[in-house]
Amino acid sequence: MNDEKYIIRNETPGDFAETENLVREAFWNVYRPGCLEHYVLHIMRNSENFVKDLDFVMEKDKKLIGQVVYTRAQIQADDGRIIPILTMGPIGILPAYKRKGYGKALLDYSLKKATALGAGAVCFEGNIAFYGKSGFVIASTMGIHYHGEPRENEVPYFLCKELIPGYLSKVEGFFEQPLIGFIDNAAAEEFDKHFPYKEKE
Repeated sequence: MNDEKYIIRNETPGDFAETENLVREAFWNVYRPGCLEHYVLHIMRNSENFVKDLDFVMEKDKKLIGQVVYTRAQIQADDGRIIPILTMGPIGILPAYKRKGYGKALLDYSLKKATALGAGAVCFEGNIAFYGKSGFVIASTMGIHYHGEPRENEVPYFLCKELIPGYLSKVEGFFEQPLIGFIDNAAAEEFDKHFPYKEKE
């Protein structure tokens, strides 16, 4: 990153609309026609699992260019234990600022803050080619399996990182996705009408 003049700070209510539009721009037509991620963020803030202290925005030249949020999740261990962890996302960077190091800077900052809060591990869905640079590995290599998938399946996009060394060393089980992950598509479409029109592809 040639220019590191940016600020990372907690999101405020006054940022909500701009942040949601940022997420919409970041994810539009990436994984599906249009996107749902801005609606996910909108409803996530009211979830009891939402971690307000880990709700960050990145600001540059007096505008928001990135954001990241975390929610509480858990691993249902084979031995009956419930292991508290975090899950991350959405994390978004405005298209004009992608592939310039801002995403990694925001991610690494947020992981340090999560560690300082005492979080033991983070699991989420992502691209190992990018997130591996910040210490994430395919979760099944640590004995952590993706909900809804057979144990023997290696899910290459389900990733994990210990924040406390050894936190998952004697744990094997399944990641339980917070209910926030199950979205009402009709409600998401209605929410999207509040934003400028964009063509779905």
